[in-house]
Amino acid sequence: MGDTLWMVRAGPNAIWTDAFIEKRIVAVGLVDLGPPGLELSDAEMKRRVADDHPTWKKRKVQTTVAQMRRFVHTMADGDRVVTYDNDARTYYLGVVSGPATYRPDAIAELPYARPVDWQHRVHRDALSVAAKNTLGAIQTFFKPKAPVANEVVEKAVPLDAPEPDEPQPIVETAEDDEALDELREFTVDQAHTLIEDRIAALDPEDVPRLVAGILRAMGFRTRVTPVGRDRGIDIFASPDGLGLREPRIFVEVKHRRRTRIGAPDIRSFLGGRRPGDRCLYVSTGGFTQEARYEAERASIPVTLINLAELRGLLLEHYDTLDPAAKALVPLRRLYWPAD
Repeated sequence: MGDTLWMVRAGPNAIWTDAFIEKRIVAVGLVDLGPPGLELSDAEMKRRVADDHPTWKKRKVQTTVAQMRRFVHTMADGDRVVTYDNDARTYYLGVVSGPATYRPDAIAELPYARPVDWQHRVHRDALSVAAKNTLGAIQTFFKPKAPVANEVVEKAVPLDAPEPDEPQPIVETAEDDEALDELREFTVDQAHTLIEDRIAALDPEDVPRLVAGILRAMGFRTRVTPVGRDRGIDIFASPDGLGLREPRIFVEVKHRRRTRIGAPDIRSFLGGRRPGDRCLYVSTGGFTQEARYEAERASIPVTLINLAELRGLLLEHYDTLDPAAKALVPLRRLYWPAD
């Protein structure tokens, strides 16, 4: 028996786990290229996949082909394989016992299959947080790292072993707490990065609209300078929208992905402002250190906001954004278990 362990998901929400076990197979349905798909070259497979799925991006085509090749040619007889049953919260562990074949008769939606001798099982609660995090990854087909693979094998019991009379309590160790904290931090960091990517991908005229929407959510009324008439001020905001009540806020927005704002830009922006004015300079490309020094010693208060800070303001006030502003960067709430 080989030391390699592969994770193969039984379709969305593990809907074909019973079929995997009953038919003694694992199967994938990344694409359906018919029987010839098993022998196509990488180049021909990419061409066929791209032709069959014209809306797929190049990266998805490449990833799909790479996973198909691994299932057909890298997975080997004697390798261990694991799949998950969502309802039973149980991982089933088996051994690959033959080559990949085209078998749409077994599971039509997953037409490429390998025979498997299913031998063991392990309940999800028996695994460490680190192992559960790894096996819970979104990929359909992947190879867990050695520590996770070893833990699955060590904690597995034979398929015919009796079930415990009472559910085993979940005991989380200090290592589990640390792994969960790391996963939470990673998830938040990834979410923040993806949101920043969305903001960075906006058209230049949409970023001032987003900033104006955030200011409205903060209780100000705003006016946005029409496109093509930029005289150095993109947004004007005040409590009444007329500037009769303070604070009077002047906002410059620069959407330059690879260009940081320098000190001359700050001096130019502040020219003509008078005591009592408040200024914001938003730059998705960031600021030079000299620009920050210029803002700190300016006689007119000016706050510099980079992409990460803009993302922070967006998240802080997202619930009270108006529909037009939310439509620029639509987000979905993610719930996480409380401590």
